[in-house]
Amino acid sequence: MNLERYSPKNLRRPSYGYINVHPIQRGGILTEEAREVLVEWADGYSVCDMCVKGRVDLLRTPCVEEFKYDVAEFLGMDEARFTAGARHAKFVIMNSVAKRGDAIVVDSLAHYTTYLAAELNELKLYEVPNTGHPEYRIEPESYAQTFENVKEKTGDYPALALLTHVDYKYGNVSDVKKVGKICEEYDIPLILNTAYSSGVMPINGKRLRATFIVGSGHKSWAATAPIGVLATIQEYSEIAFRKSKIKGDITGKSFVMKETPLFGCAPVYGLPIITLMASFPGVVERVKRWDREVDKARYIVKELEKISGIHHIGIKPTQHTLNAFETPSFYEVSKSHKKRGYFLYHELKKRGVVGVQPGLTKSIKINTYGLTDDEVEKVIWAFKDVATSYGIDVED
Repeated sequence: MNLERYSPKNLRRPSYGYINVHPIQRGGILTEEAREVLVEWADGYSVCDMCVKGRVDLLRTPCVEEFKYDVAEFLGMDEARFTAGARHAKFVIMNSVAKRGDAIVVDSLAHYTTYLAAELNELKLYEVPNTGHPEYRIEPESYAQTFENVKEKTGDYPALALLTHVDYKYGNVSDVKKVGKICEEYDIPLILNTAYSSGVMPINGKRLRATFIVGSGHKSWAATAPIGVLATIQEYSEIAFRKSKIKGDITGKSFVMKETPLFGCAPVYGLPIITLMASFPGVVERVKRWDREVDKARYIVKELEKISGIHHIGIKPTQHTLNAFETPSFYEVSKSHKKRGYFLYHELKKRGVVGVQPGLTKSIKINTYGLTDDEVEKVIWAFKDVATSYGIDVED
């Protein structure tokens, strides 16, 4: 066993010091306030030092109990809890509202963890189609049609519906309010997956007619991983956050304060919850500047499309900082390059930019949330400079 491989000098982050446009990274970059608390709260279950009631969401030192109510208010919901990522939150909701064999309807751009959460809960999953190339739009009316299709196939309407607010492939922003209205008409609870929206965009769940909101602290709330957010309305809070009823037959042990779907006490005990809290004031303020972020993203799209062969895919004009591009001109270069599809990653890294998935040249996606104006220009320059160095035309 070679323990030297685990020394700090061998655990350096390869992307450190570069402009990182990886889609899952931009919204999770820690605020300065979060960085201030890293060392002090880094040890194990650090927030549990002053635990009296046996649940992390009831802690008063640090003020997690107040924080959960602030988060619920921020999201326009009634109750909130913290989970081991958005995927855990989705599992909890499905486990709480649906039963084995029930149907769930999800958008066809949903994250793979949506599918696995449904699979683990033994639900039948039905997809709402998208419009395909080039926009891949989810039409709200397709939810009603899919509900009817499920009724025709199974004899019952689905127990749950899920909509991905902003999808991970194209960064499309779906019309939640229209989908929410349809779900209300069918009396079907709606899970809104906001992994790429809450924490960077303004969100009000009740106004959007969502029954549940699922969020990702490490993707979009400037927190360390893993931590998710689960928020709901009063009607469903006792179902989603139900207390344990089990009792030992010999010892008589019971755990009546523990919330069963959250493993009794959500596993976010140290840095995840503390960094989420420390970043929260900054997160509350930054969502007010979302329009500025979209303007920067549209500018980047316009400039990258000046490279011959590069085309933005997804809804136009873009409404988000996560954007996808078809890049056939880079793919043509890769065919004869000694690094093949990896050439683009390495060329961009030479120019100070990382985050494009290594090996991809036919199509790529980037997230530019939070970049400074100077960083925006450097990213644009990097792509254009790679293009010109390989003889690809770039408009002035």
